[in-house]
Amino acid sequence: MRFQDLPFVVALAVVTSLTAGRIAAQTQTVSAKAKTAGRSWTPPRAPDGHPDLQGVWANNNATPLQRPKALGGRTTLTDAEVAALRKKAAELYDGKGDTEFGDTVFETVWTAVQNHESGSHKKGLNGVDAKTGFDASTGDYSSAWIVGRDWDNRTSLIIDPPNGLLPEMTLAGKQAQANRKSYDESSVGGKRPDSYEDLSLGVRCITFGSPRLQAGYNSYYQILQTRDAVAIQMEMAHDVRIIPLDGRPHLPSAIRTWLGDSRGRWEGDTLVVDTTNYRAGAFMNASEKLHVIERFSRTGPDVLQYQVTIDDPETWTKPWTVMIPLRHSKDPIYEYACHEGNYGMAGILAGARAEDQKDQEKSGATGSR
Repeated sequence: MRFQDLPFVVALAVVTSLTAGRIAAQTQTVSAKAKTAGRSWTPPRAPDGHPDLQGVWANNNATPLQRPKALGGRTTLTDAEVAALRKKAAELYDGKGDTEFGDTVFETVWTAVQNHESGSHKKGLNGVDAKTGFDASTGDYSSAWIVGRDWDNRTSLIIDPPNGLLPEMTLAGKQAQANRKSYDESSVGGKRPDSYEDLSLGVRCITFGSPRLQAGYNSYYQILQTRDAVAIQMEMAHDVRIIPLDGRPHLPSAIRTWLGDSRGRWEGDTLVVDTTNYRAGAFMNASEKLHVIERFSRTGPDVLQYQVTIDDPETWTKPWTVMIPLRHSKDPIYEYACHEGNYGMAGILAGARAEDQKDQEKSGATGSR
């Protein structure tokens, strides 16, 4: 196996140095066998007897996180509808126009199919012209370098609550969301950035967080496992998570990290990862009480079922769960260069100061009247 960057080589050294043990966590048991093409399929085994999860896995799902209102209570689409969406997506994102991210991909394609739209002219479900794409004000992203999406019959990644929607936020959660609402989708605190510390973690190339639920670009993961630990490298922003399997307790509650503190164990043929100790705002404006349970289960030769339960009583009124079918990829992952070619911070801060100057000039002109 060849590793493309130093962080994963370091992760390998850490993983192989960890010792074995047990951890007491509770979750559901997943069968050792899955049905694939109508036949019984048994996952390949690692030397320690557990399923072999190693390799590169891709999340290029077009399924939206939340179920669009236009679909009402429908949990699935027909095969004919999926075929139409797949065909329309290839037409809309043909490399000659702009791309989109998040739930807007599904919403735009679905609306184009329903309205019998053609070409690269796109409208979102709210009827607003989406012809200008995702971020037209700063030049946008071309669909030429965005990998094609995987389309399936589901109408939401969220499987619980059954309505496919995020639970209602608590009052504290709503306030935290309001406080962190960005000024220009790159800053934090709802104001123009005065320094690099006012820019988001993603803009500063620190981390894009974990877990990452929606597809974008470079949405690939490489998994390495031993008897004693698992390492998961996320290509996006080069984060590597080291997950011990030796039963050690979580870090003291006073220690908080952007990726949280993960501990894993095998539950039958499912790898269960329990993560706590997040910093506030590390994931979707969640609080420090965020608790994440991830379940990794191979259900076919090329599918790794990734189920994530989010529990943060300070942010949402109840836990919620998503399921993402990760697809095996033969392509290696590479270093995600961010700061090396990121001149955005200087431009963002310079633009903010220019807007400050305009406001001052406007205020002065108004005051002189």
